[in-house]
Amino acid sequence: MDAPVRYNAATTFVDEPLARGWGSRVAFYYRDRRVTYREFAELTNRTGNVLRDLGVEMEQRVMLLLYDSPEFACSFFGAIKIGAVAVPVSTVLRSSEYAYYLNDSRARVLIVHEPLLSEIEPIRDRTPYLRHIVVVPASAPSAATAARDLPWDRVLGRASPSLEPAPTASDDAAFWLYTSGSTGPPKGVVHLQRDMLYCADTTARDVFGFRPDDVAFSVSKLNFAYGLGNALYFPLRFGAAAVHYPDRPTPEAVFEIIHEYRPTLVFTVPTMYARLLQVDDVGRYDLSSVRTYASSGEPLPAAIFHRWQARFGAAILDVVGSTENLHDFLANRPGFLRPGSSGVPVPGYQCRIVDEAGRDLGPGHIGHLLVRGGSTAPYYWNKREVTQRTMLGEWLRTGDMFRKDEDGFYWYCGRDDDMLKVGGLWVSPHEVENALLEHGAVLEVAVTGAPDEHGLVKPKAYVVPNDGHPPSPALAQELQAFVKNRIAPYKYPRWIEFVDELPKTATGKIQRFRLRSAAEETR
Repeated sequence: MDAPVRYNAATTFVDEPLARGWGSRVAFYYRDRRVTYREFAELTNRTGNVLRDLGVEMEQRVMLLLYDSPEFACSFFGAIKIGAVAVPVSTVLRSSEYAYYLNDSRARVLIVHEPLLSEIEPIRDRTPYLRHIVVVPASAPSAATAARDLPWDRVLGRASPSLEPAPTASDDAAFWLYTSGSTGPPKGVVHLQRDMLYCADTTARDVFGFRPDDVAFSVSKLNFAYGLGNALYFPLRFGAAAVHYPDRPTPEAVFEIIHEYRPTLVFTVPTMYARLLQVDDVGRYDLSSVRTYASSGEPLPAAIFHRWQARFGAAILDVVGSTENLHDFLANRPGFLRPGSSGVPVPGYQCRIVDEAGRDLGPGHIGHLLVRGGSTAPYYWNKREVTQRTMLGEWLRTGDMFRKDEDGFYWYCGRDDDMLKVGGLWVSPHEVENALLEHGAVLEVAVTGAPDEHGLVKPKAYVVPNDGHPPSPALAQELQAFVKNRIAPYKYPRWIEFVDELPKTATGKIQRFRLRSAAEETR
């Protein structure tokens, strides 16, 4: 699966589909548009030529502040094709966060959807590296935008539709992805030209079984590692299509998209599956097209798996990956899954569970998960010390605690800084959360450590209750007793705090470090 020494990822995902005769196939469904592979290649070439005309050179960064759309796809690969570095960022952030990304990456060009420009206006004088802003209209461009910045339609219209890929090496940087911030400030993860090809020819092929007649719909957005694979380079590798949905995905909207576009592969996160199960009138949606449902971002609780299967007659494949690895390295597969587990290593990846000294642990023991594979990022941008702690030669220290059972299935136990020691014994917050989720009153939950009156750490649960279950001291006591009857009693949450929502990243990951900080501040 090694790419040649001289390699540009755009040859695989933009040019080769045309050479294979896929030009007239639909690559992307976007609102009422159907963009073919041939149209996508032409848009990509025009975008690359626009960037080159703006003075962007090899290895310089181009930031993408774009909704899921064909414009995202061609901007991403247009930058890569000229040897520049694409830097997608989330569309739900605020001005100060964009200032950090622009200055940290030193991006020369920003390509932005017009409705998001309002977050850039206040920071223009704080981004010294930024030279040009190209504005993609949501509908018709405004006069103010056209006067100040570069209108997308105009600059693309006069650019050439032909473009030869830059002579990059397979080990050249192709794009960055910033970590989601579930464990602290975002870090720029550098990925190479070869990495997408490796993930496509392992995870996409061997786990999800992508094929030319597939239509993929990813609720997780393209600016994150999970969505980038699901709805961009995975389908492009196999001649399939993807649905690009630019808006905020409500549960009803997800069902409507499945009903309208008939995807065969659906990707989202556990939180969304929990929300989808709350929708009552699902009978009006035709979901029969879906062959595979997949979940990532956080471990899928067994309770949600069983509720989904009972209601829709379909299994959910829980898979585990990371921004540093680009996509999944552990996965359940059709016909080979275990509810509540993270599955087994994806072909092409190796996993180890080790103790604090780096010694391998046998089945049943909780330890640090290390991963080795061909898509692991070589470093974090401008983060030397964190790089040294995380990228251990060929092995990536994931920061996750796992155990492996006798059959080779891996079970998530929590982040290494989430694990609790109660009375001298390890407690996995994830195990306590899973127990609580089996109770019908619990919609979502996060468990962290909190100090008792003696300063000793004990489990505390933050619970978002289901509709029809108002918070009360009686419900809290019921939940505590419920946990004691399902797992070892010493693991039960000493406190239960009912909340309206849990702090999360844009990808849906629970930010437990914020809950821990709040608990420490109340000491």
